[in-house]
Amino acid sequence: MLSIIIINFKSAQLISNCIQSIKNETATINYEIIVVDNSDDVDGYRLITQNFPEVIWLNMGYNAGFARANNEGIKIAKGETVLLLNPDTINLDDAIERVYLKFSRSAYVACGVQLLNEDKSPQISGNFAMRGGLNYLLPLPYVGNFLKWIAEKLKVEKPNIPQASALEEVDWINGAFLMVKRNIIENAGMLDEDFFLYAEEAEWCGRLRKQGRLCIYGDCHVLHLQGETANDAFNSEGKGYYNLYDRKGLQIMVSNFVRIRKQFGMFWFLFDLFVYSFTIPVFFVAGFLHHLFVLKNPFGHFPKASKFSVNIFYLWKITPTILTNKPHFYKIL
Repeated sequence: MLSIIIINFKSAQLISNCIQSIKNETATINYEIIVVDNSDDVDGYRLITQNFPEVIWLNMGYNAGFARANNEGIKIAKGETVLLLNPDTINLDDAIERVYLKFSRSAYVACGVQLLNEDKSPQISGNFAMRGGLNYLLPLPYVGNFLKWIAEKLKVEKPNIPQASALEEVDWINGAFLMVKRNIIENAGMLDEDFFLYAEEAEWCGRLRKQGRLCIYGDCHVLHLQGETANDAFNSEGKGYYNLYDRKGLQIMVSNFVRIRKQFGMFWFLFDLFVYSFTIPVFFVAGFLHHLFVLKNPFGHFPKASKFSVNIFYLWKITPTILTNKPHFYKIL
């Protein structure tokens, strides 16, 4: 049996569409759907349970984030396999059913699919762990592009699979679709509840990886409207993890550094933090020169650079807490 866990934060219509796509495209396997509510969404509860009375609805009572809510869903799940599924996903061409059947017969401990954008272009679905979390330096303004240039010259392998067309083994899987065997969860432990949002699946996959191999089934596709619910929650814009300039960016930054401390240790945490801090003057100066060169307002990037700086200062403020590595809920929202 497959237990599908979906987290709700004021996203009942998205979840309704998601569940309908599961029902339309899943015919031969036994499954249950558990919706864990982080928003005390009364209207959403009515919408989901009236249209899909078989759905199990679990109310957290507060905005618990991704890890804690999924853990509660895992605790009550009856399946021998668990699927963490984003609310903003659409099941295409029997993907969940086909993945479950393949995965159940395999030796893999966790798996994902090839996620697609709304226009059917590929999203990054599988990733490789880089020492010290150095991949988190790539979104940095100007510094990130310089590091990418160096990596290309040195022929360093990319930290992800841009598009999986067949079965690909990876180190960690996008949390929008993450299927795991229950016996593996019992050995590796559940998601780390210090995380509120972002990076928790990467840290978890690091522990799952110690139990066995992870893979992406590139021939199975799921539509992912990337970042829709998070953008609403943080009043933010943009997709992916390159926005480091607002509250969503701060949450991404904090979660990434919590993962670095937990998975790679204190040295790499401090190393990456100093690179982020060094980027502040680089952002102001290089941005000034760049805008001057392209005949734009040389001070036009200053508001963005200032917001980036504020986020870095906040990260320094909580650094002593992160370094202790003691339980703490790193929630920005």
